[in-house]
Amino acid sequence: MISSSSINAAYDTIKDIVSQTPLVFDPILSERYGANIYLKREDLQVVRSYKIRGAYNKIANLSKTDRDRGIVCASAGNHAQGVAYSCHHLGISGRIFMPSTTPKQKIRQVRMFGKELIEIVLVGDTYDEAYAAAMDDCRENNTVFIHPFDDERVIAGQATVGLEILMQSTFHVDYMMVPIGGGGLISGVGSLFREKSPGTKIIGVEPEGAPAMKASLDKGERIRLENFEKFVDGAAVATVGKLTFDIAQEVIDDMILVPEGKVCTTILQLYNEEAIVVEPAGALSIAALNFYADEIKGKSVVCIISGGNNDITRTEEIKERSLLYEGLKHYYIIRFPQRSGALRDFLNKVLGPDDDITHFEYTKKNSREQGPALVGIETRSREDYLALEERMRTQKINFKSVNESPDLFHFLI
Repeated sequence: MISSSSINAAYDTIKDIVSQTPLVFDPILSERYGANIYLKREDLQVVRSYKIRGAYNKIANLSKTDRDRGIVCASAGNHAQGVAYSCHHLGISGRIFMPSTTPKQKIRQVRMFGKELIEIVLVGDTYDEAYAAAMDDCRENNTVFIHPFDDERVIAGQATVGLEILMQSTFHVDYMMVPIGGGGLISGVGSLFREKSPGTKIIGVEPEGAPAMKASLDKGERIRLENFEKFVDGAAVATVGKLTFDIAQEVIDDMILVPEGKVCTTILQLYNEEAIVVEPAGALSIAALNFYADEIKGKSVVCIISGGNNDITRTEEIKERSLLYEGLKHYYIIRFPQRSGALRDFLNKVLGPDDDITHFEYTKKNSREQGPALVGIETRSREDYLALEERMRTQKINFKSVNESPDLFHFLI
């Protein structure tokens, strides 16, 4: 584990550069879950994520010789921004390798923070491919690699999130909800709380489609995910760090996997109810509350909002994923009789007063008795959806749910 002395030293290094983000009581979530819910707002950090803490602590402690060699990192976005900010502040040249799938908003932020001292290289579709390219650069150009999570100084920097929580809280933290990507944040915060607040339960949270840490913990060794969902880009890695995994085995009390659709619902709720803008990884800890609702009743819970770098161009995708997860949007292949008035009958006899057709694709085939249409319907509640399907059966509508066929859904939608 990382010692509290190393974490205190990291805090002394970064305290004049990073923001001490607020720990705030959330009355809406507290009422919803019958608990005392507090949010550690790392989305309000200077680069809108906690990643600057570890990046700056690592880079600021480099020798002059290593600084002169130039530095390299690989990142899906937030670590890159921390490195870029640190390089510009310290006057060090850096080259940042990012997956080509990184949201444009994060790429622009890296350029803004690093200015003329940073070169961005987009390569591959995943962090691991960007990492491989960065390591090639280190070998060829003798540059210094700044790991996003698997490094003691980086972990000590991330642990200062936990140090601030201890400084700011006037209550015993019963549960700590911590998002996990490569494992740097939970390794650092978990190390500190094991020493300073051993009664606090450390709950790791991963996206359901990218469970690298949980799968590794279950097997007792690091595993590599060959295929994983990249939507929660700040927490989607093929494999966790060696050092972080070793520490995680000692500090994590439980793991929660959150469906990506639930993450999207949480993003929208935080924005609509509390005007808080979070990225998908930043919503993980709050989304996890729903799956731990019974355990946390009457307890004090801290959720770390890890980042707020959400790309506005992803809003429609977020809304779509949320509606699908909540059972409020459904896609069907409907075989309409090829006769005049077939669609009118569907609208009048099947569609409910609050149902809304949001997608419709149909091409008439004169040689066929029936023509398939792809129809997207949004309902106000799950009950409305059940009633809609019952009316389709009553009216003998020939339909197939696309939602229930993942391969077909991704092909058509």
